Amino acid sequence: MPDEPTRDETASAPTATALAEGADAGKLPQTVEISDVGPCKKHVKVTVERKAIDERFDEKFKELMRDASAQVNGFRPGKAPRKVIERRFKTSVSDQVRTEVLMASLEQLATDNQISPLSPPDINPDKIDIPEQGNFTYEFDVEVRPEFELPNYKGLRLRRPVKTFTDADVVAEQRRLLEPFGQVVPKGEGADVDVNDIIVADVVTKNGERVLNELKEIRVKVEKRLVLNDGVAEEFGKQLKGAKAGDTRAVTITLSDQVADEALRGQTVTAAFTIKDVKTVRQPELTMALLERFGVHNEEQLKELIGVSLERRLEYVQRQYARQQILSKISEASQWELPQDLLARQAKRALARKVMEMRSAGMSDEQIVGRRKLLEQDVIASTAAALKEHFVLQKIAEVEKLEIDESDIDAEIERIADQNGESPRKVRARMEKEDLIEALATDLLERKALQVVLSSAEYEDFDLPSGEAEDDQVASVTAQVVPGQMVDPTAVPPAAGEEPQS
Repeated sequence: MPDEPTRDETASAPTATALAEGADAGKLPQTVEISDVGPCKKHVKVTVERKAIDERFDEKFKELMRDASAQVNGFRPGKAPRKVIERRFKTSVSDQVRTEVLMASLEQLATDNQISPLSPPDINPDKIDIPEQGNFTYEFDVEVRPEFELPNYKGLRLRRPVKTFTDADVVAEQRRLLEPFGQVVPKGEGADVDVNDIIVADVVTKNGERVLNELKEIRVKVEKRLVLNDGVAEEFGKQLKGAKAGDTRAVTITLSDQVADEALRGQTVTAAFTIKDVKTVRQPELTMALLERFGVHNEEQLKELIGVSLERRLEYVQRQYARQQILSKISEASQWELPQDLLARQAKRALARKVMEMRSAGMSDEQIVGRRKLLEQDVIASTAAALKEHFVLQKIAEVEKLEIDESDIDAEIERIADQNGESPRKVRARMEKEDLIEALATDLLERKALQVVLSSAEYEDFDLPSGEAEDDQVASVTAQVVPGQMVDPTAVPPAAGEEPQS
């Protein structure tokens, strides 16, 4: 079945039945019953008439009777009686017929009934048998896109954040852009910790008086927020600012819902950071070789490039605001539920789409890592929000008949390569390796759909609140507040009667 056909026209009824009459040449005479079995899930029952099965068997056995290689002991090649051929090759012919009929049936099902699967159907061909007599029936469950009505999305009144970037913003972004090429050096005796510094610290995490974990000499960049494997320190930069080597600062950390200790999930705990050393990044000299890495020839051109990057980042923030408002309006018109098992299975795809969107907005790999880890802290909630945006924009794209072709993908890869100072071939190779090409195409289609909404909207501009344009300032460290094996919320639960995997 194709991955994203047009939406299920049978959605208005709880059970839909379609009968393919078989009048067209090559078309199977089959009956299809589709019923709702839960949110975003349908049960499909297909019955193929015996006549079609018998015709396939007859064709196969006639081919074998003519085939000289179908040797049967005691008979000359091609001279064995039909009944002998049937007994000799019954098993292999049954397997062939089952495969051919099943594939033809599924293709016809997708064409005739237009259901919109989110993942391959829950069907195992090896467990399906064609009966000796009577019709051939098989059944399966499939996850489908939710059914909801789009309200009028043209001429919406939207609030839009705006910001005028100053020279200081450009200088700060240039420093951040060049940091990977700089040199980490001691900040100096008695120096205060500030945002963008690098600290080495011993960390003791506690829940009240109970010690949860002790971490020795971890190296962390000081950003607005710090993301650990199992928690987020939202005020990390503020709580560390001004500390000196030898000082101990308390940092509040909100734990994820995935920590090993169930009683601590979602709780706020305290981490004592004892500063051992404070370092800073010495900015590199702007040599021609370094400038050429960004495709520019002088500092003025670099600043122009940074200005474009900041504006693109602002566009990203504006799109996020617009998506939230559009989704809110959709929710007012139609409430729909996303089941937990669907969210778990779709988590990786949803995260891949978010990563692609951030990459297209010009964020560095370091910034993307931090933001991705933030999304992973509550992956089910972040997946639910991402999927709802995805379904709404996909539906608008269908209504508007929007499409993405290879030239759109090539142009976006060239743009990303240009902004990162890389060759398009290198960028494409990395995306293919990370399995992001499909996510890129999805992101481009959703952007087109969003642009349809935005182009007709009426705007109320407001100044972007301080700090929101810098929402990507997230440091990350591979350490846990709570020791132990974290829960994987995306793990598929075992089927009934199966033992859970250890």
